[in-house]
Order: sequence, then C-alpha cells, then structure tokens
Amino acid sequence: MEHQKVCIAMVPCPGLSHLIPLVEFAKLLILHHKNFHVKFLIPTLGPPTLSTKSILNSLPPNIDFMFLPQINIHDLPPNIHMSTQMKLTVKHSLPSLYQAINTILTSSQLENNNLVALVFDVFSSDVIDIAKKFNLLSYFFATSSAIGIQFCLGLPKLDETLSSEFIDTTKTFDIPNSKVSFKVKDFPDPVLFGRSSETYKAFLLLCQRFSLVDGIIINSFKDLELDAIRSMEDFLNVYPVGPIIQKESKSKENESKCITWLNKNPKKSVLFISFGSGGTLTNEQINEIAFGLELSGCNFLWVLRVPSKQSNSAYFSESSPKGNHDFDDDPLKYLPLGFLERTKDQGLIIPSWAPQVEILSHGSIGGFLTHCGWGSSLEGLVFGVPMICWPLFAEQRMNAATLTDVFKVAVRPKIDEEDGIIKGEEVARVIMIIMDQCSRDGEGLQLRRRIEDLRVGAATAVSENGSSRRALSNLVLKWEERVITQKLKCFPHMN
Repeated sequence: MEHQKVCIAMVPCPGLSHLIPLVEFAKLLILHHKNFHVKFLIPTLGPPTLSTKSILNSLPPNIDFMFLPQINIHDLPPNIHMSTQMKLTVKHSLPSLYQAINTILTSSQLENNNLVALVFDVFSSDVIDIAKKFNLLSYFFATSSAIGIQFCLGLPKLDETLSSEFIDTTKTFDIPNSKVSFKVKDFPDPVLFGRSSETYKAFLLLCQRFSLVDGIIINSFKDLELDAIRSMEDFLNVYPVGPIIQKESKSKENESKCITWLNKNPKKSVLFISFGSGGTLTNEQINEIAFGLELSGCNFLWVLRVPSKQSNSAYFSESSPKGNHDFDDDPLKYLPLGFLERTKDQGLIIPSWAPQVEILSHGSIGGFLTHCGWGSSLEGLVFGVPMICWPLFAEQRMNAATLTDVFKVAVRPKIDEEDGIIKGEEVARVIMIIMDQCSRDGEGLQLRRRIEDLRVGAATAVSENGSSRRALSNLVLKWEERVITQKLKCFPHMN
C-alpha cells in the first residue's frame, strides 16, 4: 500500500484549543505514514488570529489548509452560548465545505490522492451529512477525555430517565455504561442551561449523533482511561491515540525571559499558573490569587491576563479580551498595590502569554495551577507535574473532577459559598499541598507518585510498540483498506 496515496480531510471548529490538537494529530499521522496527505478545511466566524496563521503556515508539506468563506456573525442568533456559536459556524459553512470536498475529489482522481475520510471536531457534527453524501468515512476527533466522551454517549439515556431539570447541583449522577459519577455542578456548560433551553437541546442532539460516525479518535491513552475506553469499545470503533501535545510552543514570545528566570530556581520549586488560551478572571479573583501566593511563600511563574467578568472572554481573541472597555490593556495594573515589589524575588509575572510546553517541561516546575482544558491537563500529565484545578467554563469542571477523583493527580480549591470567590487562604492551602517537597506521607507525596506513574504510562503509550501507536496503525489500516475497496469498485478486473 505504500505507493497508494491516502488523503484525509479535517474540519476543526473555531477556537485554538480545537485546532491545535487536530493539527498535532495530522502531524503525527504523516510522520509515521508517509503516504498520507491531510487537508484542513477551516470554518471561520472572523479573521484568523495571528496565532492561527502561525500554526497553519508552519505545517509540513504533506498538510495543507484552506479557510472556508467567513460566516457573518449577524446570521447567528444573538447571545448564544460559545458551544452553539461554534456548532452554528460549522453548520452555516456546510455549502462551502460541500464545494471544497467536491473539488478535492475531482482533483484526487487526477493526482491519485485518494480522499477516504473526514475527521472533525465534536462540535462539527453536521459534517457527518457531508461525509454521507460523498460516501466518505466519518470520524469524531475528541478534544476532551475518554470520560468526557463517555458522558456525551450516556447523556441521551440519562435524559430519558429524568422527569425534571438538573436543579440540585450537588446531586450526583452515575453516567450510563460507565464506572464514574459526577455532581451536576461539574457537568459541561450546555447541560447546566436547563433541559428546556435551546443550548441543551443542541448539545443533546450532538450527543445522539455519536452513533452515526465510523469511529471516535480520542486524545488519551489506555493506561489513563482503560475502563472508559473499554466500555466504549463494546459498541463503537474507538482509537485512543494520545497523549498528543505540542512538541514546542508556536510563538517564542517571552520564552527567553521565562527560561532564564526558571534556570535560577531549584528543582521542582516553582508553581506555574496559566488559564489557557481563553480563560480570564475577575479583578477580585486576581487579587485573591496574589494574596495566596504571598501567603504561601512559593516561587511562581504567573501568566496574567487582563481581568474580565466573563471567564471565556479571551477564547476567540488573540490574548486579552478585545472590546472590554471596563479595563486597561496592561494586566499588571490590576495586581494589589505593592505586590510586584514585595514578590520580586519570589515570582515572575508574564502578561497575556507564555510558552507553556517549554515551561512545564522545565526541571524547576513543581506544580501547575490550570484551568483544566484537556490539552493543558495532558501536558501536565506528560511532564509529570501535579496540578491545582481551577476550571472556568465548557467541560473544564468535569476535567477537574476527573483529575482529582479519578486520576488522583490534582487538588481543587474550595469556592467560598457566599461570594463565589476562591479566597487567598484557600489558594495558599492548595499550593502548599502540591509544592511541599518535604512531606513524606502527605497528600502531596501521593499526588507526585501517582502522576509519575502516569507520566511513564504516557511515554510508553506513544512509544513504537505502545498502545496508542497500535491504535493509530489500526486506524491507518482501515483508511488504506478503503482505498483498495474504492479501486476495486472502479476497476473490478483487479480483483
């Protein structure tokens, strides 16, 4: 089959946290299977950010891309949830996607570059209809955990058993066909809108469509989520190919400053604080984190973004929230008076963005305060860094519950019930749990032992004979067999 060229088209939904995992998967695919070619067909709601352009313009020769015509935001309903906005952006792009696929198929006949499958984000589920029209294989690429996908698979059955809304947020539900359970307050955002909301109905419909695809590609590995993966394998083709993370950050901005500072610190002595590419905090919460850092005395490297009342206000923007006229653009101005001077020998604050992969892989990092996006969670696992879970939106609360209760590699601070803020004393408490290197029998030691085991498991999974490499090979074999089937249909005398 090596002489047969195989083409895969990938359709991400808007948002860097959805694009990057697909790009890294595509790079992994062509690295180990040189006869493959990947085409990215990218729905857009606005102009691509500089980060998006940088990522796409650095792709290797066997991967190319095109932006589908931009969707007019005024064609979408006002004040819709982020997940609905992403889904509708893809849905409105279907006519353009149809034309692009048709063009690829036409040119493929001339180039012997056989398009056999569409791979798309979960929020791009409407792409299934395009795949069926062109008789192409269809695959969800999950940018969440296997347990998160398991929740989606179980939600329709759970919904059928309910007679009312998810009113009691402290109530715990067992996930159908699963060994795990979650409190309602940790369910993904769309569920918490209420069963009668359009956001929930759209999410439920998305979950019901999982049975329509030919397989699910999961950015996870068997040693991490064996029970969840096995339960799905009973009725779905599941390919756990992870952990797939960026090998290096796309931008080198602030890298030299961060690494130079980290080099001056002892091994595992620094807490890294970052809320991903889209997370933002209120000014009050920033002040409480600052107070907690001072109280703990821990060395820290903090990626600080301009405050906002919306936790996801930077999700679709380049860095700080655009159009937020309530705040100045310099995030350092929102720190407590005198904080920078008092902590000049304790910490380093980087405005807006820092090279996360390079920082987490540095020997001086001993803990990671994270928003629990799945990509960041995997990076913490791959580099063996115990975590403090600080979820903000989307499915991050479910990831936080998974990291603390299932994987047991993280701690989660308690939110003050009166004002919904995590107080500085609580920030200091969880910092000291994961950063206490002297404890020989405490919670922090157990976390470090557990995450070291998973770090080794992650490395083994992606090794030459590891479970994730075998899963990728099985998927590739499926796609290559499809090429043979297509050839036999066109040239039956070859049989």
